[in-house]
Amino acid sequence: MLFDLLNLTLLAVFIPTFFIVSITPGMCMTLALSMGMSIGLKRTFFMMYGELIGVGLVASASVIGVATIMLKYPTIFLVLKYGGGAYLAYLGIQMWMSKGKMAVSLDECSFSVSRKNLALQGFLTAIANPKGWAFFIALLPPFIDKNLELAPQLSVLLLIILFLEFMCLIIYASGGTTLRRLLQNSNNVKLINKIAGTMMIGIGIWLASS
Repeated sequence: MLFDLLNLTLLAVFIPTFFIVSITPGMCMTLALSMGMSIGLKRTFFMMYGELIGVGLVASASVIGVATIMLKYPTIFLVLKYGGGAYLAYLGIQMWMSKGKMAVSLDECSFSVSRKNLALQGFLTAIANPKGWAFFIALLPPFIDKNLELAPQLSVLLLIILFLEFMCLIIYASGGTTLRRLLQNSNNVKLINKIAGTMMIGIGIWLASS
């Protein structure tokens, strides 16, 4: 049945290709690392859910051609880019100063940032990056076999993309969480906030300037 839906030769190349692409440091992976440090792996899952929804939308759009229109009219990205970038930079400044909802508390780890806001941050980071759209336009379509039905192929490829992306996000967030624990054991909580905050500011600037 799988032979009728997919080109297995293309699939054998697709999986390692997208794993390498996903594991390479980028905006979303850096965001996962930063949040893993500041709020821990469990809370970072909510950001991951939003990011995966965004990645799924971008990947689907790149195949059906919507991304081409988006890239021709870059002003569509301006509000998302600058607004999202400014918000992430603001969060980073707050974290750097050991203030705000996402900063590690000097007394105890209690976070009041909502699940919805975490998911929204991940979603905006995924869809507001023009380079992400351009990447999927360039790389995903070649793995679509024109001799087979589009819907089944796209469904399987999207599942694979999201699975690989999710695994890589977990790796980065877990690394951030481990680093936080090491620093907490040395009573360097302020340093955690400065590192995670600096990374968050960098992501905001990266997003706005991309």
